[in-house]
Amino acid sequence: MTDATLPLRILIVDDHPMVADGIRALLETYDDLTVVGTLSNGREAIARTADLRPDVILLDLNMPEMNGLAATEILRERHPDVAVLILSMHDAPEYVATALRHGAAGYCLKDQPTEEIRRAIDTVVTGERYLCPGAETALEPSGDGSEPLTSREQTILLLLAQGRSNKQVAADLDISVRTVETHRKNLKRKLGISSTAGLTRYAMEHGVLQGTGFLH
Repeated sequence: MTDATLPLRILIVDDHPMVADGIRALLETYDDLTVVGTLSNGREAIARTADLRPDVILLDLNMPEMNGLAATEILRERHPDVAVLILSMHDAPEYVATALRHGAAGYCLKDQPTEEIRRAIDTVVTGERYLCPGAETALEPSGDGSEPLTSREQTILLLLAQGRSNKQVAADLDISVRTVETHRKNLKRKLGISSTAGLTRYAMEHGVLQGTGFLH
């Protein structure tokens, strides 16, 4: 719970300095908000959240070092009281749905008016979900009947498709190599894929990984 008498603490994570600075300038027009920092990638966000103590993290999806989806999942595991609000340029339902599956509290477009971004912050800090106008379709069931991937499986699929080894994935997510191997087997079983190359093709062809920076 946040103290209503104190300014909300906001952390901005975006690899474009002009974008981050612009968002910061807009938010600093509110007396009851304070921007505690601007960082350039998900790995920095994970490393700095404990000492910056934000109430809400505004997180981009496409970033170097560690993308927004992997960062969201780890941030939610390590700092469950911090709300992660995705602030992205992508408005496709697949982007929104994937972000929510990874634990984001909300999804807002960068081109929304300042008042809408503020509304998003106020919503997620109370523990409620925020979706930008038109994003509600992301919550509709796909209806394909397939066994869905968990958010952790999606993150591991992304990292494996980027060519990272089991050991590297384990280090990225702070889990054991054996756990990564188990997730890899489950991915192949669920997707009906027998090879890592097949996993890479699946990652490139399906929307579950859109907006992560992998498709650049």
